[in-house]
Amino acid sequence: MKSTTIEKSSNIEPIAIRAWSEGRIIFIELTDGRILGFPANRFRILKNATDEQLKEVTLRLDGYALRWESLDEDITVPGVVAGDFQLPL
Repeated sequence: MKSTTIEKSSNIEPIAIRAWSEGRIIFIELTDGRILGFPANRFRILKNATDEQLKEVTLRLDGYALRWESLDEDITVPGVVAGDFQLPL
């Protein structure tokens, strides 16, 4: 009897299933169950946004991107997970 083993790839990019903001923190929930948060001040455009504008976050590209339409800002979910921020703490 022959068997085949398929290795699980560790290169699968994370996908968000939900995004929201609380105060100046943006949160994303990933398909693997993790919930990540990052300060809006880590991105140039979000740094100057109001709390109300930050609440307008939506998911785009099947969960691969965050979008703020009124700010014309897009941030990739894999970038957030990797810690690729525009501004230092």
